[in-house]
Amino acid sequence: MNTAVQRFDVGVVGAGMVGGTVATLLARAGLSVAVVEAQAPGAFDAAADIGLRVSALSPGSASILAAAGAWDRVAQTRSCAFSRMHVEDGATGAALDFEAPEFGLEALGTIVENDLLRRVLWDLLDASAVVQRFCPARVRAVQAGAEHVELQLDAGTRLRVALLIGADGADSALRGMAGVAQDVWEYNQRGVVAVVRTQRPNPHTAWQRFTAGGPLAFLPLSDGRSSIVWTRPAPEAQRLLALGDEEFTAALQEAAGGWLGQVLESGPRASFPLTMRLANHYVGPRQVLLGDAAQVVHPLAGQGVNLGLADAAALAEVLLANRRSGSDLAEHRSLLRYQRWRRSENGLMAGGIHALRSLFTPDGLAGMRGLGLRLVAASWPLKDLFLRRAAGLGRNAPRLAHGESLAALVQGP
Repeated sequence: MNTAVQRFDVGVVGAGMVGGTVATLLARAGLSVAVVEAQAPGAFDAAADIGLRVSALSPGSASILAAAGAWDRVAQTRSCAFSRMHVEDGATGAALDFEAPEFGLEALGTIVENDLLRRVLWDLLDASAVVQRFCPARVRAVQAGAEHVELQLDAGTRLRVALLIGADGADSALRGMAGVAQDVWEYNQRGVVAVVRTQRPNPHTAWQRFTAGGPLAFLPLSDGRSSIVWTRPAPEAQRLLALGDEEFTAALQEAAGGWLGQVLESGPRASFPLTMRLANHYVGPRQVLLGDAAQVVHPLAGQGVNLGLADAAALAEVLLANRRSGSDLAEHRSLLRYQRWRRSENGLMAGGIHALRSLFTPDGLAGMRGLGLRLVAASWPLKDLFLRRAAGLGRNAPRLAHGESLAALVQGP
């Protein structure tokens, strides 16, 4: 058993898409980083079929990942940019369209497989001279002091860090150890996911229809197929999973209203529970939460991982400003500034999605839904505000999301 204490500037618990990004950003900025992860990602095979879990990454997220050195590797391996978004209400027919050139953008987002992004980040961490990965490993105890946080891992390894970052997911062990409570909304819904082939290939469009019981989204894939996310009440989701392929594709085609013609084929299906969670606070003494450890939102607007990547970029911005000024890396007032910044943004997004979901669930609100979509469609300022936030390019977005370089954060103005 190794009982010697190993020292690092930062400890990151959780090396998923968000944890891997913040660890990579800080390492590229010159900080020493300990990464604690329970299970390493598997190898990614670009010749294998497209995975079930994908994310619609915003242009702001793409810029953050570019600063981490990950974006080119992801985009060149397998991804699908989309230039159009279409949102419609199945009950009223009201619709809202966004075209990338209309907002001066090359793309509105990019569909990326979660497994691919995680693997790319893991390889970047492996190649860094200032990162040490502890995997498989779990944190068994945390003790915060005035000048450091000490972690004890399950194998007996002891780490001492100036700042501890919890990026260990929705069921965060670190959040539990810190005694941070959450506001939780259970929707009794599940998201059914599958990859489907349709009569006409997906024309690089992220398409969403609001139906009774929940929205249905078709996200474009590089081979013309679509990744679907179909939100259904939990019992109905279980029924859909149990259907034969022909029955499932028929039900999906009916819900989609013939968009892209006939649904010809569906691959394996899975589902995941839908909730909304918001931690009561993001920071403690020399500790900070980000990503799903801090907030989980309904996938209605596809913003979950984008919010987490913005958390990572915002935290890097705050920490590197501390280092430039010569102050303590984990200076508490600066961590509170991060908390005000990100919890406000994430709470606004989470609350907005929650309200939108409520609006689109009851059939009795169909007229109001249609009116709302038509008002946004007719108002350029509202469309622009909606799109800029969805693209991760709002006025409160981190500097990296707006395309500034990591070197600019390291060197300062």
